[in-house]
Amino acid sequence: MPAVPRRAPRAAIHPDPAKTWLRRAWPLLKAHRALLITSLTLSFAGLIVQVQIPNLVRIGIDRALVERTAGLAGYVWLIAGLALAQGVINYLARLYLLRTAYELEYDLRNIVFSHLMRMSYGFYDRVQSGELMSRATSDIRAVQMYLTFGPSILVQCTIAVIAFALMVSVNPVLAVVAMVTMPMIAVLGVRMRKAIFPVSWLIQSRLAGVATVVDENIQGVRIVKAFAAEQRQVDTLARAADRVRWAYTTDARLRSRWIPVMDNLPRLGLALVLLVGGLMVPRGYATVGTVVAFNSYVLMLQPPFRMLGMIIMMGQRAAASAGRIYDILDTPAEIVDSAEPVTPLPHGELHFRNVRFNYPDGTEALDSLNLHIRPGETVALVGSTGSGKSTIGRLAARFYDVTAGEVRIDGVDVRDYPLETLRDRVGIVPDEPFLFSVSLHDNIAFGRPAATREEVVAAAVAAGADGFIQQLPEGYDTVVGERGYTLSGGQRQRVAIARALLVNPPVLILDDATSAVDVRVEHEIHESLRTLMAGRTTIMVAHRLATIGLADRVLLISDGRVIADGTHAELLTTEPRYARVLAATKEVTA
Repeated sequence: MPAVPRRAPRAAIHPDPAKTWLRRAWPLLKAHRALLITSLTLSFAGLIVQVQIPNLVRIGIDRALVERTAGLAGYVWLIAGLALAQGVINYLARLYLLRTAYELEYDLRNIVFSHLMRMSYGFYDRVQSGELMSRATSDIRAVQMYLTFGPSILVQCTIAVIAFALMVSVNPVLAVVAMVTMPMIAVLGVRMRKAIFPVSWLIQSRLAGVATVVDENIQGVRIVKAFAAEQRQVDTLARAADRVRWAYTTDARLRSRWIPVMDNLPRLGLALVLLVGGLMVPRGYATVGTVVAFNSYVLMLQPPFRMLGMIIMMGQRAAASAGRIYDILDTPAEIVDSAEPVTPLPHGELHFRNVRFNYPDGTEALDSLNLHIRPGETVALVGSTGSGKSTIGRLAARFYDVTAGEVRIDGVDVRDYPLETLRDRVGIVPDEPFLFSVSLHDNIAFGRPAATREEVVAAAVAAGADGFIQQLPEGYDTVVGERGYTLSGGQRQRVAIARALLVNPPVLILDDATSAVDVRVEHEIHESLRTLMAGRTTIMVAHRLATIGLADRVLLISDGRVIADGTHAELLTTEPRYARVLAATKEVTA
């Protein structure tokens, strides 16, 4: 089934960080102004209809029931018609408002996700994935809610102005009496929101803590069970839930102080209208219909004044959420294409010249590394943990930029190649392969989505994965579980190798990628590589003799430098440090 093409965001967040968060979001809101203005216009029309209904009730009571100068049926049908019209208008207003909200959310999510996809490894080394998930979900929702529902609430609040103007035109004295309690509701609403706002943030924070505990235990359920730690983790969740309960209880206590007062103030307004109106009707200063209509207006005026406090709270939360989103968007990508990228395709000769590299946390990985790998050569990198072996492959694919020196492929600095070209020509199979929760065919074809089944099968055969895949219930259409945990470690590694082979890169980096497969399968994989893909430059980060023995050359890495170079047999007899490294990894056999 062909993929549905993605609609690009209609606008972007303004890049100037000196602007307020609303001004930076304005281009995005402006791009959807047609839907939003339509919604607000319909909402305002609905309010005009709504305030006419109590006025018709007033006229109907006075003329049909008190003065008996007109029939009641006409007013009944007219009120029913207005109510129906209001329902239709409100339905359309809500429909367009929600469409605006979803369109804004779609664009915001695509803007943030596209930016995250451009970020380098260093960014993800510094930022926790849970924090990114929070900013890409709840923070986006908070901004979306304010940008769409904020204007709608302001329009809803205009009903107070319209209703008050109509009340003044009917009876100025009763209009003032009806409005006496409304400013008090507005003030109390603002104070209530200010009191509840910190607690609301505390609730969100502690809910995130509960979600983190649940997520970690689901992801690490195998570790939990391996150490029989189920009850301990349940206790950890219970403590997190207790903190949430305390926050919710505090929130309920605060609300119980304010809400009863705010709910009863309009009833005080009703009492005042009845009292003053009851005194005015016998004296001819008001009619019975006016008193009834004003009671409806008092109830109609209550929600807008309470909404003012809601807007304040939504604005505070949206401003904080926008700040967190802008922190991501304002972080520039460290690894970008050259202003004048070269066009030749790399073929496989690697040069590392005086390369120094420090990770973002300051850890030194490579120190004046010099390395030359010829096209088609298979090289094994051997060294103790932390010696810098894996870093060499990451720099070749330009996951990071060197701190000093240069990495060249076919004589061209990797920083001069377009990133897409470079990553297409340098394939990496990591030591912890990641599989997506899709079919095995789609996992293998991840780098080439248009690959045919025959091409996928050929790559799987070369990686030694075809045998176990054919034995699965649905073969290549079998959907693997989350992160591929329904497969063994060795099976996941073979699928990851097939994924890299399908792209057919001239440079292949196996970052200890055969550590979880047995020796027989490992030999099958490399024999297939040699037979079917001769001429490929292969770098293997290796710990096992079975892997090292397949290399044309072995490089011993220590403290970020090449300290020995030769075949496995040569190094084993001439380099004591090489033998010690192998002994430390328990790979030397008797």
